[in-house]
Amino acid sequence: MKFNLYLSEILITATVCSLVLVYLSWRRRQLPIAKSYGLGVLAGAFYTFGYAFELISDDLKDILFWLKFEYIGIPFAPTLWMIMVLQYTGRQAYIRKWTVAILMVVPVCTLAAVHTNDWHHLFYRSVSLDFSEGVPLIHLNHGPLFYLHVVYSFFFFFLGMGLLLHMCFIAPSRMKKQIIFMMIGSCGPFGFSLMYVTGILKTSIDVSPFGFLISGVFYLLGIYQFNMLRLSPLAHQKVFDSIQDAVIVFDLDHNISEYNRSASRMIEGLHNRNAIGQPAATFFSSYPVLLNTILQEPLSENRVLSGDHGNERVYQAQMLYIYDNRSRPTGKMLLLRDTTDAVRSEERLINNAKQLQELNTFKDELFSVVAHDIRDPLAILLNLMEILEEELPAGGEGHEEIVLEMGQQLRKTLTLAENLLGWFRKHQGGMIRSPDTHDLFDAIQMSLHLLQIRSEGKGIVMVSEVPPDTWVYADKEMLNLIVRNLLSNAVKFTDTGGSIKVRAEHSDGKMIVAISDTGVGVREDLAQTLLQSDYSASTAGTAGEQGIGLGLAICREFVRLNGGEIWFDSNPAQGSTFYFTIPLPPGVSNIGSNIKYSC
Repeated sequence: MKFNLYLSEILITATVCSLVLVYLSWRRRQLPIAKSYGLGVLAGAFYTFGYAFELISDDLKDILFWLKFEYIGIPFAPTLWMIMVLQYTGRQAYIRKWTVAILMVVPVCTLAAVHTNDWHHLFYRSVSLDFSEGVPLIHLNHGPLFYLHVVYSFFFFFLGMGLLLHMCFIAPSRMKKQIIFMMIGSCGPFGFSLMYVTGILKTSIDVSPFGFLISGVFYLLGIYQFNMLRLSPLAHQKVFDSIQDAVIVFDLDHNISEYNRSASRMIEGLHNRNAIGQPAATFFSSYPVLLNTILQEPLSENRVLSGDHGNERVYQAQMLYIYDNRSRPTGKMLLLRDTTDAVRSEERLINNAKQLQELNTFKDELFSVVAHDIRDPLAILLNLMEILEEELPAGGEGHEEIVLEMGQQLRKTLTLAENLLGWFRKHQGGMIRSPDTHDLFDAIQMSLHLLQIRSEGKGIVMVSEVPPDTWVYADKEMLNLIVRNLLSNAVKFTDTGGSIKVRAEHSDGKMIVAISDTGVGVREDLAQTLLQSDYSASTAGTAGEQGIGLGLAICREFVRLNGGEIWFDSNPAQGSTFYFTIPLPPGVSNIGSNIKYSC
């Protein structure tokens, strides 16, 4: 059997390899790079298949037929290869319909020139048979259109190889093999064609198709070993860099092998390209917790780490082994997620839940205080009613005073209930302060009148030194409740015949209100926690009065909501003075002259 038959069999084998690659590309046709690669290989298959039959043909007419068959694919192979390289190197933006149309002008003209060469002879000036190799081979005298095709093809070859070479330099080490396989596979047909065109090989046999055999072998290895058609290296790198979590890869000696952009933003110094190959301790010395995580055995579970180096960040870290296809560890991978915002949000939710719980508790306490405030006037009304019921059967006179006092107490109670009800309705959405300008004088006088019966029953003199037009900026109902509770406590803990005094003075842009009594004072064991505790045990008054122990807690909270402070001075058996501050209205800087009022 002649050697041309062996060569023909080799080319048929190359064609089969090419068709296998076309099939693999078709299965992954949803990827643009698979389409361009598959069409390029198919173009090469026309070349190898046609030349296989050209080698075993004896007649010039048959040889020319197979030559035209080869050129169905030859003109388009370089253009399709260039499109594939652009996709492979991440330059898809250059591939548009109009650019592809322009690139196809020369291949289409080449195809047309080959099939119409008998009319113009611009592609082949002459065609003849050459028997120098012992078998009939075609001898072609090339024309200008042939050289245009050659220059056009090798221009794209060198441009594409330059792009691949540049990509090989900047790509991570694990991607370099894949790129090298692609470069060697591309050099097969182009390299052999270059040697044939330049006449380096002194033979009449066109060796270009045999380059596709080398190309097929290397591309098959690349596809099966590196899965080239599944994801191009640069595209993989872009996906890697687009991950929001920091990903850092180490070898088994804890040297940095690779990292993404998120890692370079999180870890100081990783933005420097010289970090690749450096030990982890070089860049993580300022992050001792993370460094310890890297150096120890990888964990499958996550651990929450506080950000080091004063950045007050919170991270969620995970160390994993990287295994090869034989399940042997080849490195480590650190996954680092910045969970600061999530942790802060969780803390805010916990604080909001705690505040909501405190608010609900506070409202419950406030309702108890309100009930306590309303109870006193109702108790007085009940006593007056009992007196009236006892005296009515006797036909006594002078009941007008009792009826008048009952009416007054009823009106005070009704006013108190309506004010509190309106205030609660206004604050159903939360304990919200609704400040406005109010006269402190009115708030004090109203509380003095409400407590008048209790104070007179114990013979206590209540004096207010707060003049009219003493303006403050506060929530009206909160201010009334603060004053009422403090005066009520003063009455409760003052002995018969004692006195209570209310004063107010301006200081540093605020009004300081002082309520002093000559009562029993605050016991030393309660003094430290009286205004700090949310609930104080109720203490009986000097006349056996009972309470619920919530008045001061409410006062403290309302004073705080209005932007003030509350404190006290006390001497056992000598009395106490409770102070609280309330802001002044905007533009008010002083109070009127002190005028003394007594009840």
